[in-house]
Amino acid sequence: MSAQCEVTGKRAAGAPMSVFERWLTLWVGLCIVAGIALGQAFPAPFQTLGRMEVAQVNIPVGILIWVMIIPMLMKIDFSALHQVKSHWKGIGVTLFVNWAVKPFSMALLAWVFIRHVFAPYLPAEQLDSYVAGLILLAAAPCTAMVFVWSRLTGGDPYFTLTQVALNDTIMIFAFAPIVGLLLGLSAIVVPWDTLFTSVVLYIVIPVILAQVWRKLLLRRGQAAFDAALATLGHLSILALLVTLVLLFAFQGEQILAQPLVIALLAVPILIQVFFNSGLAYWLNRKVGEKHSVACPSALIGASNFFELAVAAAIALFGFESGAALATVVGVLIEVPVMLLVVKVVNRSRGWYEAGLK
Repeated sequence: MSAQCEVTGKRAAGAPMSVFERWLTLWVGLCIVAGIALGQAFPAPFQTLGRMEVAQVNIPVGILIWVMIIPMLMKIDFSALHQVKSHWKGIGVTLFVNWAVKPFSMALLAWVFIRHVFAPYLPAEQLDSYVAGLILLAAAPCTAMVFVWSRLTGGDPYFTLTQVALNDTIMIFAFAPIVGLLLGLSAIVVPWDTLFTSVVLYIVIPVILAQVWRKLLLRRGQAAFDAALATLGHLSILALLVTLVLLFAFQGEQILAQPLVIALLAVPILIQVFFNSGLAYWLNRKVGEKHSVACPSALIGASNFFELAVAAAIALFGFESGAALATVVGVLIEVPVMLLVVKVVNRSRGWYEAGLK
């Protein structure tokens, strides 16, 4: 591994949770209240923002999403891909859970809970949209936050960097086909042109821009790169919060009419988190990977690239859709649920390592 990749790996996986990240659930909760209140008090300005579209892409949201996503993608070092062979079993488990299990298990859970168990308690006209939002959430594996979860579990920084780089590479090609397939199987009309436009706008272009910017900053030294990333990280969180305020300004009527909708949407997300993290953790133990590899492998399968999911949901179905709301529920529960998973894998280390003997 190159010296630059080594430093990047240590810093990426070793960065502590910022105040914004640790209290993300609180900020999201405040955005819900602020968005609903502002949307009810000043509907006209929000309606104007909602109409600012080009080719079904909302311009203000598109800008906010880029500000959200690019700093996270700058943390990815695609040169780490050559390290795949070092922990090929753990990588195999990660890819299996992320791409062969996670989206399909969520589609099943969405069908069970949204279309059947909770259907009487949800607006009938939004059921398909809720299912679509959950599928979008599951089809986007986590990116930046995995570095935080890995550090909290003592995860191998090089493995973490490698699996994130590989997942992001696969996502460029697999996100649209998997989403399209699962929406089609769920009898939801697939706007393929908008779906592919979303992939180009919110994955391909940001990846290219982020990697070019990353290289330019690293030429000025690691200190310059770290300083820029810290500043951009704050802007990224701010852009996320502004997007959530806009979204809840449009969702206010639905939430006030049925306040339990957020709790009901959280159920399949929670089940999926625990199922996928548990499956990846167990599979790594069965194939003989060490605990420091099993932890980040399990955590990336449980977490989501919710910024991409929110952007795609808004682009495909609009601000007022159930899909957009479903993806935001993923943001709301992300930090507390993942911290619980971190605690479980840390406390079960003795059991895990006993099985390797």
